[in-house]
Amino acid sequence: MRVHRIVVTGAAALGLVVASLTATSPAGAQDATVTRGEFHSFAVGTGLDIGGHAEMVRSADGRTHVMIHVSGLEPGVTYASHVHAAPCSVGEADGHYKLDPAGAATPPNEIWPGPISANQAGLASGQTVAEFTAGPTAVSVVVHRPGPVPNKIACADLA
Repeated sequence: MRVHRIVVTGAAALGLVVASLTATSPAGAQDATVTRGEFHSFAVGTGLDIGGHAEMVRSADGRTHVMIHVSGLEPGVTYASHVHAAPCSVGEADGHYKLDPAGAATPPNEIWPGPISANQAGLASGQTVAEFTAGPTAVSVVVHRPGPVPNKIACADLA
């Protein structure tokens, strides 16, 4: 098999990542539940032209795969990202999704497809695999900028 290296930047790179994501599925994706959403800016992210998408695959093998691709970020900045338990329109997706609601606010109790670092074109991608099937309240992915609250800059509802 021959491998060719192609360097692509900007929106074209995001398009290639989307095509790649669509063409490949995580192990156990047969009989899986797949939800997807498009990122949009929150008020704190005003001034950034946020785009991209998120995908969650609840696989038949009892795992949850989350992949995100975000554009329009500030180059060179590292952002946090988490699955949230409310839609983007409800209190800016207030509250991280937790397997055990009384448990720790970190993995493995939460699903974090980041931190993600934006390249010079403002693109960033992240992914994770949680060793459990996310429940029905895992409904959005939020990107947080570094620094004090409020820091939610973007959200994607998973439907």
